[in-house]
Amino acid sequence: MLYPDGGIVDVFVVERGGVWSVTDFGEASGWLEMKADAEKLSPRQVQMIEDICRTLGVTSRDGYLELRLKAPDEVGEAVVRVAQAVVQVADVSFSFRTTRPERMNEEVGEWLTSREIQHEREVRLSGRSGQKWTIDYRISANRATSLVSLLTTGSKNAARRQTEHVVAGWVDLRHLRNSESGVEMISLFDDTRDVWKDEHFRLAEQMSQVAFWSRPEQFENMIRHT
Repeated sequence: MLYPDGGIVDVFVVERGGVWSVTDFGEASGWLEMKADAEKLSPRQVQMIEDICRTLGVTSRDGYLELRLKAPDEVGEAVVRVAQAVVQVADVSFSFRTTRPERMNEEVGEWLTSREIQHEREVRLSGRSGQKWTIDYRISANRATSLVSLLTTGSKNAARRQTEHVVAGWVDLRHLRNSESGVEMISLFDDTRDVWKDEHFRLAEQMSQVAFWSRPEQFENMIRHT
């Protein structure tokens, strides 16, 4: 099963003291938070999640989706139900109004067009693990290629998770940088929002170049390799 952006849904089977449970360890709520543009979900969206859990018999506790079992032979069905809950909770993102991530994506696209820079949006690439990653932009300039992931959120809580998600993608796609055609990887932060810390930038710098949307000239030099 997949998230709306194509990411693979992970669920985990845990046994503690003879009690079995299947859980997503908070991955669904974390994914949803990355897509939101505010600190908290609306009451309506919270109710939607509660209805999903009630229908599937899954509990939501501290952001974790979980199903506890009476016996280990119930694991197979439980895995399917929790995974279904994850997908449906992620689908709550479709109830969001136009968010800052969508607006930034449009802004970057318009800026690239105005600079007559060739680009493709939402490119799907396979990592070495076999997982497919959606990269916001693949840019061609001066016979070189850059892959660009946008990082933007209004939530301080989501900033670290979003950074880790982008870095995980760069790690899985690093083989592209080692190929003959070679590509550059760029993490473009929307630093117009006061949610980022230096630790986020340092984390992204381990696997990519770091650019800031408030400094478009710097970003242009990176993608033009000048």
